This record gives sequence, C-alpha cells and structure tokens, in this order.
Amino acid sequence: MSKLSLLFTKGGLQWKVGKKSSATEKSYFKDENASENFILEKLEEALQEKKISRIEVICALNHFAMMPYGFDQHNLAYPLISYNSTVDENHEELMLAINKNHHVQFYYTLPKNIYSRIKKTKLNVLFNFSGEKFLSQISIKKNTPQIHIHLYENQCEFFAIKESKILLYNNLDSSAEVDFLYFIMFSVSKLNFPMEKTQFYIYGNVRENETFLSELQKFSSNVKIIRENIKNQFNFILQ
Repeated sequence: MSKLSLLFTKGGLQWKVGKKSSATEKSYFKDENASENFILEKLEEALQEKKISRIEVICALNHFAMMPYGFDQHNLAYPLISYNSTVDENHEELMLAINKNHHVQFYYTLPKNIYSRIKKTKLNVLFNFSGEKFLSQISIKKNTPQIHIHLYENQCEFFAIKESKILLYNNLDSSAEVDFLYFIMFSVSKLNFPMEKTQFYIYGNVRENETFLSELQKFSSNVKIIRENIKNQFNFILQ
C-alpha cells in the first residue's frame, strides 16, 4: 500500500505516489483552454491510483496568515487571512498548521470542494500548509541573515530569518519572475538585512525560474541552490 502526496498550487496540482525508485510523480497546470473544473478533474485522476492507503495534502495557495505559536483566537483566522487575499468563508475550509520548533503557526484555507472530495475517500489524510512543510525541511544557519526561497511554477514562497528567528514569510503568485525578485529585495531592505552578508538559499523549480535566479545573482554573490526539482521525477516538497 502506498501514500499519495498531493500539492495544490495556484492553478496547479502535482502528486506523487509510491516510494523512491518505484515512485510516480505527475504535474498539471491550468491554462486558458482548461475547463473550469480542471483541478478537480486531475484530483479525481490522482485518487484513482491503485493501492493508496493514506493521503498527504500540501496546500501552497496564498490564502494564509502566519502567527506566533499558541495564538488561539481562531475566530480571527478568516479576517487575518483576508489581509493577504480575498476570502470566501462559504467556499474555503479553514485549517491550521503548527511548527513548534520555530514557534509559528499558519492559518490557511483549501477550497471546500477539494477538501470534501479528499475526505470522501475515507482514508487517513494529513493536511498541511506548504510554508510549514518547507520550514520543517530547511536547515537554518545561526546568526546569519538568510532568505530561503521555494520556487514553484508561477509562484514562490520565502522565509526571512535572522538569529534563528522567523521574521517574515510570504507566498506570492505571478507569471513574471521579476515580481518575485522585487518582493524579496523589498523585504530584505525593510528588514535591514545587509546585502553583502545575507545568504540566499534556493529550492524547487530552478530551471523554470532561470530569469529570477540570474537577476538575483546580480544583486548577491551569496546565492546557493539547495534542492532542485526535476519535473515529474523529483519534487522536494513531496518527499
């Protein structure tokens, strides 16, 4: 029996089933010719994979709010998320992901039609937010100002960290890679990170974001690729 891992991004669904050399990975992204229910249709395909015993769901949609660990005013979750994105409470399922090691938690939402279809399988399901899983997989260098950047297709998320403390997390979607660069450089400036000392660590879809990488390297020589995805073969966030 196998685990099915599902990753929901802006207009996309990627999944992995199986282990190591026998694993299968697939990715689908919505374009102008896709049907309105494209993601649900691809989810249905994924759920038809044979011998699935459990499901891991990773939501990378940018409907989120990061709060200190222990924040318990859950009635404020939707209003907090609305500062980042417009929220439709009738059609979005509210969830909570916690990272105790770094003393943060994330409120996030998943479309209710997707949530309901997954729950309908009656399998054991673990829901998580991409920011939490990304944070749990990175190695933080003490005392060094650092930006950890996870690149998707037409999307990126990043953490700004100093002295082992999470100062900022953001999740952005855009078809223009320069937008990612602008937001990250703006954050570095606002946090007063000295550019010559700030380390930039890159993960994910590097080849699909070569413009972003080359432009970032013009600003800093401290850029290092940590984990690079290979389409339909290896996606580090699904491991």
